[in-house]
Amino acid sequence: MSKTGQGGHGSRGRPAAEAWLDARLKRAAEGDHDAFADVYDTLARPVKGLICRVLRDEAQAEEVTQDVMVEIWRTADRYRPELGTARGWVLTLAHRRAVDRVRYVQAGTARERRSALLAEDRPFDEVAETVERHEDHRRVRHCLAALERRQRVPLTLAYYQGMTYLEVAACLATPAGTVKSRMRSGLRLLRRCLEAR
Repeated sequence: MSKTGQGGHGSRGRPAAEAWLDARLKRAAEGDHDAFADVYDTLARPVKGLICRVLRDEAQAEEVTQDVMVEIWRTADRYRPELGTARGWVLTLAHRRAVDRVRYVQAGTARERRSALLAEDRPFDEVAETVERHEDHRRVRHCLAALERRQRVPLTLAYYQGMTYLEVAACLATPAGTVKSRMRSGLRLLRRCLEAR
């Protein structure tokens, strides 16, 4: 469906593409998976760009972007066209999430510093294990970002949101067998990537 062919909100004086996107988000709020796919395809890139500018970390930006897009699907019914455009609503939500992540990381770093000061006599092995765990998370994020979207999205939902493959299939409105197959092939590629690093 052409974006320029949609002029449902012309009375608000919005460009046709923005009016089209507003209408697609409203349809997504009613459970229309195709409409959400349009919203995703249109906004995932600008959302990631905004988040990347705040976080200055590609892998974390990818992770937060996926979180934001899942949140949009779950809370699309909260969008109010009379208060602004769909794009504005989504980007505001993305910015909020990115700032939350910065605060979370800063708080975690402060906690680690306090902990290190209070326990300077911790065994070297324990410190090394903490560093190794952090490095593992960074490597997983990097390798996830390298996957194709159809493999990355279900794995991200499973890894970061704790969903089962059946819950992932329901969230993405994709047959369970297809999701299972994509996750399996994605995990194989992820394993290869992690072993290579």
